[in-house]
Amino acid sequence: MTRVRVTAPRSVNAGAARAGTVNAGSIPPDSTALAGGRSAAAAREAAEESDAGQLFIRSLIRSQLRLGLVVALGFLLILLAFPLLLGLVPGLAESTIAGLPFDWVLLGAGIYPVIGLSAWLYVRTAARNEARYRDLAGEQ
Repeated sequence: MTRVRVTAPRSVNAGAARAGTVNAGSIPPDSTALAGGRSAAAAREAAEESDAGQLFIRSLIRSQLRLGLVVALGFLLILLAFPLLLGLVPGLAESTIAGLPFDWVLLGAGIYPVIGLSAWLYVRTAARNEARYRDLAGEQ
């Protein structure tokens, strides 16, 4: 049995695309065909190879990177605010809730909603960025 390393999805052979045929296994049979025998995947690849397509892809990558950095920085700022809150408010670190120290309750139970909210905002905004890319690139 031979080991095979898959590094990228198969693409349409340029000569076969011009002739209206594709390599077996390169594009799923349920793809919608476009005019001239080209599939939706082949049209997307051609759009990505153009100057405008490259610009759209770079813009998407930059917006996703910016989003990731903003969410991570916001999360870190909130996480760092907890010790500041405990240090600046007198007596807060010594108080207890149901026999547990307040700082443990704050970090143990208070951080999970922040993590969930950060994740939800990230996924929602990343999906919006990708939808904008698809609109700009003309994909359906």
